[in-house]
Amino acid sequence: MNFYDDVYALVARIPAGKIVSYGQLALALGMPNGARAVGWAMRHCSEDLPWHRVLNAGGRISAPAQSERYIIQATRLQEEGVEPNLTGKFDLAVYGWDGL
Repeated sequence: MNFYDDVYALVARIPAGKIVSYGQLALALGMPNGARAVGWAMRHCSEDLPWHRVLNAGGRISAPAQSERYIIQATRLQEEGVEPNLTGKFDLAVYGWDGL
């Protein structure tokens, strides 16, 4: 298995209604400074994966605001009950997945 496959296997386990950051995934994979590498993997992942459950460390969607990707990700999260606060941030303390 390569790094991308390891990322995808972990992302596939994130349950509905939970979120994680790129950095948390990297840390769980033994790469404490690998958030950017996880981000690259996520750019190339299958649409079958719950990619929308992965956010940046600040609890924000990394796609440009109001882009098609941003809207899809925000909509999917909200459909799972993950709601942003008034500034558009998704609270990792509230919705974070502790199964890493």
